[in-house]
Amino acid sequence: MAEKMIEIKNVSKWYGPVQVLNDCNVSIDKGDVVVVCGPSGSGKSTLIKTVNALEPIQKGDITVNGVHVNNAKTDLPKLRSKVGMVFQHFELFPHLSVTENLTIAQVKVLGRSLDEAKTRGLKMLDRVGLMAHKDKFPGQLSGGQQQRVAIARALSMDPIVMLFDEPTSALDPEMVGEVLDVMVSLAKEGMTMMCVTHEMGFARKVASRVIFIDVGGRILEDCSKDEFFGHPENRQPRTKDFLNKILQH
Repeated sequence: MAEKMIEIKNVSKWYGPVQVLNDCNVSIDKGDVVVVCGPSGSGKSTLIKTVNALEPIQKGDITVNGVHVNNAKTDLPKLRSKVGMVFQHFELFPHLSVTENLTIAQVKVLGRSLDEAKTRGLKMLDRVGLMAHKDKFPGQLSGGQQQRVAIARALSMDPIVMLFDEPTSALDPEMVGEVLDVMVSLAKEGMTMMCVTHEMGFARKVASRVIFIDVGGRILEDCSKDEFFGHPENRQPRTKDFLNKILQH
């Protein structure tokens, strides 16, 4: 029996009168790589941010590794320390060096000693190929390098799940590959991942499943990548339309 890592059940969310997620159901097993795609404004980023309660929900239930995310008693900092999150805009501390960016949360949230945090952080920095930049500040790095530091920072916390919210959309095209390469290697190592992305090449390469959300936050497709890309005749009209638009480029 596969181990359930993320369960999203009957989740709905509103911003005032506007419904942004509509009765969403997703189940992600340990080691799954799930790509979430769909048009702008469909609620993709909102959905992924509900998984670690960065976005509260009004209806439904979310569990991560058996912990109920939307239970008032849940220790959210503890939960978030186990759910790595990589954002569109890196979110690094500009006034801290790369090494300090990698260690601060380990010390403050996990209670590691500075030496322990540094050892772990630098190991992950090496993992993303940036050991030579450990003493630089974020502003001295390219966008692709900053995003790789952000991934290393998330990995330093020993996450059980990694969430990626359009990790390449703020990057220059020539930097996209270096970030995707790190994500591909993570997927191959068996990291459970949920990625909001427009990079269909990445989805084809490593996704175990593809979820398609339409405007209004309704999940129209949740199928294997082979089904999604290989059998367009079985897809909903909206999905076909989306695929035609993005796969022409």
